[in-house]
Amino acid sequence: MRTIYPIFRYSDPRAAIDWLGAAFGFRVHAVHEAPDGTVAHAELVLDTGMIMLGGRADAAPRPADDDWSVYVAVPDVDAHCAQARAAGAEITREPYNTDYGSRDYAARDLDGNVWSFGTYRP
Repeated sequence: MRTIYPIFRYSDPRAAIDWLGAAFGFRVHAVHEAPDGTVAHAELVLDTGMIMLGGRADAAPRPADDDWSVYVAVPDVDAHCAQARAAGAEITREPYNTDYGSRDYAARDLDGNVWSFGTYRP
């Protein structure tokens, strides 16, 4: 059972849903619309993980690379990075090997949020 659900706010939630699928491989679990047809709340899954997202009324400042990040375990970092790059993700750290046996990379999404991907599974 999942116990932690990172929440993201996007300026265009529908575009974010499509982009997160194309770039990072997320699948739609649920999309709940507001009465005006906008996305009030969405849930996306990747493997056994889930994120939630919604809209925001104003533009948020772009976070620094080290402000925070969500780590997502993936089986093939190089293939995942190539998929993200092809979808237009800004790769902020190219794939690299860690001293603890993981292979990782980092990228920004279309609204500037920082994501880290790697093979480490604690």
